This record gives sequence, structure tokens and C-alpha cells, in this order.
Amino acid sequence: MMSFGVLALIVLAGLAGPLLASGRRALVPVVVGELAAGVVIGRSGFGWLHAEQPTTAFLGEVGFAMLMFVAGMHVPLRQPGLPSRLRRGGLAAAIAGLLAPLAGIAVARASGTHHAAIYALLLASGSAAVLLPALEERGLLDDPRALTVMAQVAVADIAAIVALPLVLQPSRALRAALGGLLVAACVLALLGIALLLHRRAWVRQLRRWSRKRGWALDLRLSLLVLFGLAWTAQRSGTSVLVAGFGVGLMVAAIGGPKRLSRQVAGVAQGFMAPLFFVVLGARLDLRALGQHPSLIALAAELVALNVALHGLAALLTRQPLAAGLAATAQLGVPAAVVALGLQRHILTSGEGSAIIAAALVSLALTAAGAILLKRGTPTSHVPATEPQPHPGS
Repeated sequence: MMSFGVLALIVLAGLAGPLLASGRRALVPVVVGELAAGVVIGRSGFGWLHAEQPTTAFLGEVGFAMLMFVAGMHVPLRQPGLPSRLRRGGLAAAIAGLLAPLAGIAVARASGTHHAAIYALLLASGSAAVLLPALEERGLLDDPRALTVMAQVAVADIAAIVALPLVLQPSRALRAALGGLLVAACVLALLGIALLLHRRAWVRQLRRWSRKRGWALDLRLSLLVLFGLAWTAQRSGTSVLVAGFGVGLMVAAIGGPKRLSRQVAGVAQGFMAPLFFVVLGARLDLRALGQHPSLIALAAELVALNVALHGLAALLTRQPLAAGLAATAQLGVPAAVVALGLQRHILTSGEGSAIIAAALVSLALTAAGAILLKRGTPTSHVPATEPQPHPGS
């Protein structure tokens, strides 16, 4: 049963992420610590947190919607120079997407499962929320090659999020597609209204009052839209991930104020997203992963084919191999696949553990790709005022 004690336990477990990631030379992403803590207190460990308990499951779903909101906000729709790189990046994403079904079939046959479509979706996906910080840390946001990779991952990210509800439940694909279209129509309508009102004098006055008096109106309205669209998504038979990602894209397209980004980071990254990853970790069964070598092989196959597909896409679009390595970034889609797959009994807990393990490896691969891109950056592509690392970062 959910209580303040259980909530305190989840928050305490979430602190494992920053603790593992702290230090000048720490290479462990925050999400790894959060998942690991969830594993320790969940079904694979002490069993203190029961992820299937209704209130816990609902809070995890709210965290999932917030995670997708943040992922959508990270799509670089307003990044200078991005449209000019969209053609090559989109072509690379299309090549990876066309090759992914063959790779998905190969993984399904090798692992003896019937989830070829799910594996194909995972292999074709990307994660702008992972890639952008990795490139920014290396001072590559002005590099044309990095912009191409960002365009590629943004296209893959959006396509995978749209396709995910259809892939997970093909028998309900029509209803999920109609629900997704309804949510998309609502997002576009709200975007139009927001753009129409954005420069009105009374709106600017309200936002000034909000800034001076601490009302956080931008955050409140964003959460209202998020939860309203999430309710619409559930009622129309699609996933809340479409709603969360759609609201994030809307904020990215408008170019929300920096204070909104800070406020969302406080709510999402300070509580809701860690809660989601802790609950997700509590659902996983690492004992099954250790007891069944086929599941370890599944994770290895997903990693190897992820690198192969994106490396080949990079070569065919005349990008460096380092760009293909950077494009392997995965996080939001694998987390969504596992969360929804376990909730709907499409995946076993062991399969979910293998998928998450492969996604975590992709975080290291993306970081390595960014490092290699930096090493091969011509002097003329390095920004004249390259940001210096913050002391202690």
C-alpha cells in the first residue's frame, strides 16, 4: 500500500542516481543509479517496493508522461542550422528505419521470441534527450556534423514515439492510430492558440506578474495541457507517451522561457522522472537475466545491431563513423517499451531487463561517439567562445 514511508523510500532510492554520477570523472549517467536502486528495493532485491500496487503504478505513469514531456522539449526544433542538416539526417534515419525490420527479425529468431516488430522499433529509435547533453558537453553544437546527427536522432525519436503504440498492440492498431491522431490534432490546435496569444499585451503582462510574484503560470499551464492530453490519450486508446512527447514538442516549437525549463527540470528531473525509473527498476527481474544466457545474448544482439545499423547509415550518407556511434542514443523509447510491455504483459520481466541493459550500453556508446567527433573536429568548426566546463563538473 502506498504511504509517505514508501514515497520517502522512492525518493531515497532516486538519490542513488546523482550520487553515482557525482565527481569530476564520473561516467555513470544518473538514470543508471535510479534503475539500480529500483532493482535493489524491487522484485529482484528486497521486495520493499511493489511496482504493481495501483497507486505506485499510477505515479509511475505520471512520471512516464513527465519523462516524455522532457524528451520532447529536448528535440532541437529551434537549433540554428538544424533545418539545413535535416535532409542528410532524415535520410540517415530513414536508412536505419528501413534496415531495422530485417535486424528485428534476426534478433527475434536468434532469441526465440515473437517480438521482431518491437526489436525493430528499438533499433530504429533515437534519444535527443541523451544526445544533446553529450554534444553540448563537448562543445559540438555548432559543428555541422553534430547538427546532422541531431537532425537524424530528432526524426528517429519522433517516428518511434508515434509508432510505439501501434507496434506494442497490433490488434488495437487502428484505435491507437486514431487516438494518436486525435492527440496530435489537439497539440496542433493548442500550438496555434499559443502562437496566436504569445505576443498579446495582456499575456505578456500576466507572464511578467507571474515572474515577479512566483506564480509559475507557464509551468501550471504546461502541466494542465499535459495531464489533459494524457487523459485524452487514455480515453482514446493510445498511450500517454504520445501526449507527453507532443506537449514537449509544442514547448520546443514555441521556444519556452528558460525559467519554464528550470521549473520543468525541478518537477520532472527532481521527482517524477526518478520515480518512474525507480518503479521501472523495481519491475525488472535481474535474476531471470542471470539465469537465462539467452537474455544476455538478446541484450548483446541489440547493442551490436544498433551500432551496425547506425554505422551503416552514417557511411551511406557520407558521415564519419563517430556520427553513427553518437546516433545510437536510446533511452525514452526502450523505457517506454518496457514499461508498457510489462504493464500489458507483452514482455516478460527478463526481456525487459535485457532491453534496458542494451539501452544503458547505448548511453556509453553515444558518449564515445561525441568524444570521437570532438577529436575529429576541424579548428574552423570549433566555436570561438567555447564554453568552459563548470568547476567540479
